[in-house]
Amino acid sequence: MSRAYVFPGQGAQTIGMGKALAEAYPAARAVFDEVDAALGEKLSAVIWDGDIETLTLTANAQPALMATSIAALRALDAEGLGIGQASFVAGHSLGEYSALCAAGAIGLADTARLLRIRGRAMQEAVPVGLGAMAALLGLDFAAAAEVAAEAAQGEVCQAANDNDPAQVVVSGHRGAVERALEIAKAKGAKRAILLPVSAPFHCALMAPAAQVMAGALADVAIARPVVPVVANVRAEAVSDPDVIRQMLIQQVTGSVRWRESVLWMQGAGVDEFWEIGAGKALSGMIKRTASGAVTRAVGSPEDIAAVQG
Repeated sequence: MSRAYVFPGQGAQTIGMGKALAEAYPAARAVFDEVDAALGEKLSAVIWDGDIETLTLTANAQPALMATSIAALRALDAEGLGIGQASFVAGHSLGEYSALCAAGAIGLADTARLLRIRGRAMQEAVPVGLGAMAALLGLDFAAAAEVAAEAAQGEVCQAANDNDPAQVVVSGHRGAVERALEIAKAKGAKRAILLPVSAPFHCALMAPAAQVMAGALADVAIARPVVPVVANVRAEAVSDPDVIRQMLIQQVTGSVRWRESVLWMQGAGVDEFWEIGAGKALSGMIKRTASGAVTRAVGSPEDIAAVQG
């Protein structure tokens, strides 16, 4: 079987994630220790013993989810199931940074610091309350993009996340996104719901954050990944470090082409997707996208024992 390792994005965070891995595997514990040192604070204490509101703050959630994913990967590595077992890696939004770290393109400490910068920059790009995001269920990407264009009316409203064949997220000014809810329902969406997010990610309103990331990424060493990384904005594998740097800048304002990325990997022979880290959201999207694909969620010692079988 050809396998891809995929890494979750924001929304998958839970208090206690990765703790059992850290207790069972010294290599997993070392990941959290290194991330704490890189950030100059005990993010691990927030993840394991904090409150969900603090963990969900974008500047915390992004490095925390990455740390949990890399800890799970290090635990897999200890069992002989590390990155060398994957034909491709990919991640959803911030998960792309986890994928790049997993593939050795960006060091762990640098990845943690970049995600702290990214989280803050995305939060600060738009005043709270000005932007919004909404999930449109039952419409494909083309239909959702039409809804967004109709709803814009001079404001920003874009199809931000193409998650699976019947789930697209739109992002932009709050008024435009609220208009999109009604237009989507009129066009046959099964559901159209505002998401509990703190900022309108992956749309033109994030341009200030993209500028911040261009500066931050200019100072970070990026190596050629040991496994090709399927980039969100291209929905195909990239390995050139200069291209990866540009992709990460474009990703801040660009659409997350997750459905296309999954189909691209399936077309390249992948028939098994392992979701590394917190939650199972990507597994659901993959099952709805790639007919016949096998998915496994790997976020605990029990999960690792199960995949060894």
